[in-house]
Amino acid sequence: MNKRLIVYILGWVLIVEGAAMQIATVTSFIYGEHEGLYFLGVGALSALLGLLAVKVKKPKNPVLYQKAGFAATALSWILMSFVGCFPFWLSGEIPSFIDAFYETVSGFTTTGSTILTDVEALSHGMLMWRSFLHWLGGMGVIVFLLAIIPKLGGQQNIFLMKAESPGPIVGKAVPKMRNYAMMLYGIYFGLTTLEFIFLIIGKMPVFDALNISFATAGTGGFGVTNAGIASYSNYLQTVIAVFMMLFGINFSVYILILAKKFKQAFRIQELWVYFGIIVLSTALIAFNIRSLYPSAYDAVHQSFFYVSSIITTTGFGLTDVNNWPEFSKTVIMIITFIGAMAGSTGGGFKVSRVILLFKETRKEFSLLIHPRNVKTVKMDGKTIDHNVMRSTSIFLVLYIGIFALSWLVLSLDRMDFVTNFTAVAANINNTGPGLGMVGPVGNYSEFSILSKIILIFDMLAGRLELFPLMLLFAPSAWKKS
Repeated sequence: MNKRLIVYILGWVLIVEGAAMQIATVTSFIYGEHEGLYFLGVGALSALLGLLAVKVKKPKNPVLYQKAGFAATALSWILMSFVGCFPFWLSGEIPSFIDAFYETVSGFTTTGSTILTDVEALSHGMLMWRSFLHWLGGMGVIVFLLAIIPKLGGQQNIFLMKAESPGPIVGKAVPKMRNYAMMLYGIYFGLTTLEFIFLIIGKMPVFDALNISFATAGTGGFGVTNAGIASYSNYLQTVIAVFMMLFGINFSVYILILAKKFKQAFRIQELWVYFGIIVLSTALIAFNIRSLYPSAYDAVHQSFFYVSSIITTTGFGLTDVNNWPEFSKTVIMIITFIGAMAGSTGGGFKVSRVILLFKETRKEFSLLIHPRNVKTVKMDGKTIDHNVMRSTSIFLVLYIGIFALSWLVLSLDRMDFVTNFTAVAANINNTGPGLGMVGPVGNYSEFSILSKIILIFDMLAGRLELFPLMLLFAPSAWKKS
């Protein structure tokens, strides 16, 4: 394992995070808040330690193979979360270190679950950092490093991209990984800016618009008011709902569109299944909740917003869905597990994996009837490699195992069945709100320290697609090969 290069990458992560903290420093000083000093101090120390690691551990070999690439990515996310929580904790705005760590991991992993009971009690700088965590984690800091550091941007370091990019398939859309990473961040920044403009047009305050744009882009869901998105107009809610849906699309689709390869872009099966799930779920829920709202428009508006929020695992809410009928809540839980498209900023199991598993099941049934036939699984006209199918099946087994163990541990807190089940589902799928006590108007403050640690693990495992994080616990991974 190329440990020297891993330390080098961790050094750059600290430098980037130290620089990123200064957006909160500037915000604090604009609003005349002393909390900016915490961001300034922690950010400076982070950058200093990062520079030291980069200079001392400059790698001779710039290549990371799969094992080291996955380990570097997992360690980077843990380190980012650890350092990022210190301003919350040192300032006393989140007095408990575990709570501060939980909130930071929730931000970076774009989960959006919170332990805060009064969001508006936070200073402007803390709110800005909290939302900006979503934006940093949405596309991924490792992807950013691939874009800015020539030494890491070679095609040979595709394992860094694979470890951080959501979904079972990472296509080599361009010859150089660095170019690809730059394109991803260019689109990401462009869509974020576009949403911000639309929110400003709708007369949303600039501070709110920045925070909401960061949270939507990262499909995170942290808000800046206790009332959440419900405090804004229907126009603003619709803008947010549309952009949540857009950020749940595989960014490769946008790259193809920009390259004017429209037929290839709109021939992607996952895209149409994704839209189909949104349309069907919106229609089913709207019909089911129609009697709760004064007009059909209000029912569709509420339904579309929440479906867009949940399938993209953003987690914004307009109302307490605990009051919705059981059918609607069941639909919500189903799309919580499905999640967004692979290669998007959204979490969940991913639409592509669901498609692949259905295709594999259909193939096996076909072979039972016609055992002599030779069948393959295809998507978008291409035969899916056996390794991808094997990885998808292993992912499902590992996913179920982690989910079951987490659920078992949470049951020790003596919360109700719905709260425990949906808490695990919401955290491992990076959705944020669940049902029961952790619904859109609830929070995770009542869970024990042990349960919060388990949920922290679930958030990181879900965002990193399980394998990179689990690799850290394999002793053989650290032996010299």
